[in-house]
Amino acid sequence: MFPDSVIGESRYRVKTVYSKPSGGFAIGLVADTRLFEYVRLRITPNISFGTRKIRYTLATADRDSFKIFEKTLESVFLIFPLEMKIQSKRQANFSAYVIGGGGYTLDLSARKKAGMASSGGPNQLDDAVTVLRDDFFYSAGAGTGFYLQYFKLGFELKLLIGTKNLFKKEKSVFSNSIDKIRSRMVVFSVTFEGS
Repeated sequence: MFPDSVIGESRYRVKTVYSKPSGGFAIGLVADTRLFEYVRLRITPNISFGTRKIRYTLATADRDSFKIFEKTLESVFLIFPLEMKIQSKRQANFSAYVIGGGGYTLDLSARKKAGMASSGGPNQLDDAVTVLRDDFFYSAGAGTGFYLQYFKLGFELKLLIGTKNLFKKEKSVFSNSIDKIRSRMVVFSVTFEGS
């Protein structure tokens, strides 16, 4: 609870907290090595720019006044996946595959956000929600490859699920309303590989 700075002494309590999906983009490299005829070990280090959006609904005790706040956590990730790729037999200029594995992410913005943390003052509207820097994830997905004259064009859809609770507790109404923050990313990739 905190006093609202616009209405005066009206006191608000957080009623709901939702995570909203948001987009981003990444650029990286593809490197793989053949283990067996249709099995490859692949690493695709990349830098990713994205956001986490958290939406809060606040209300007074008698619910005669509501406010909605949205906190945006901007992140720059270094992502290091190590995955196993099982590929189908090539049919003409097409092949399909499934992929799975895990990896490590480093949020380069986490240190900057930690410096904006709250001290729990009376007006907490501008307080930042902070997260930890390091995370590990599992990944699974599927894709296709088209063999063109000079390169292979690939399309891939993959799910990355973080294993750690990234939430960093601070003295703020926005932080006190959260129990945990975990990463979940749906990644659509377009790849270009030498044939």
